[in-house]
Amino acid sequence: MKQHLPNFVTLLNLFCGCIAVILAVHSNFVGAAFFVFLGIIFDFFDGFLARILQVQSALGVQLDSLADMVTSGLVPGIVMFKLLTLATETPALQSTHDWGDSMHWANVHVAVIPLLGLCITLGSAYRLARFNIDEDQQSYFKGLPTPANALLILSLPLILEFQNNDTMNAIIINEWFLLALTVLSCFLLNAPVKLFALKFKDWSFKNNAMRYIFIILSFVLLIVLQFAAIPLIILLYIGLSLVTKTY
Repeated sequence: MKQHLPNFVTLLNLFCGCIAVILAVHSNFVGAAFFVFLGIIFDFFDGFLARILQVQSALGVQLDSLADMVTSGLVPGIVMFKLLTLATETPALQSTHDWGDSMHWANVHVAVIPLLGLCITLGSAYRLARFNIDEDQQSYFKGLPTPANALLILSLPLILEFQNNDTMNAIIINEWFLLALTVLSCFLLNAPVKLFALKFKDWSFKNNAMRYIFIILSFVLLIVLQFAAIPLIILLYIGLSLVTKTY
């Protein structure tokens, strides 16, 4: 039981990701974001449990990445696909036939630009595959972790839904901004930059000063800016990591 407990928590992450996919496909971004966030919590605690119980395994590593591929890889790709569809005001996939009919391709119309949002899913898959074969990423990450990237992308529809700011809405529903963010997301996921991991070996401030500073500043930004703080928190995470590497 002790050996399989972390894997069960990982499967809860995957379950949340599956629900988030269904909600995102139906443009329920708030519900999708909730289940992605819940999945990320499970993703944090499966590794925490494995370390506490000392039951780390190769199976757990592979299962964790497979779950992340859905929750933090597929879902943000679908959300960006939907946002680009909204920004370009063109349905990305359109067919005149119902599902009950035989499969037809002659009347299927494909819009290329919204499909580019799925590059985030491809970039996430590549990042997770690199992580699985890289033995160095134990106390740090190379490139932006997929859960952080998922939060970055999921923050956009939440800002649209709850912030009610015309300036931010105009920026988000701009196809060039979304395309640029898609490219940036894929780059950050696989950038050769070391970023600190939120893994506490102990609770001392001396050994975890940067982590505590990041958590405190993140809470302050969330209180002040709400969902609009999430992109700034990602930038803060990258900035603090570069400062840590420098000094």
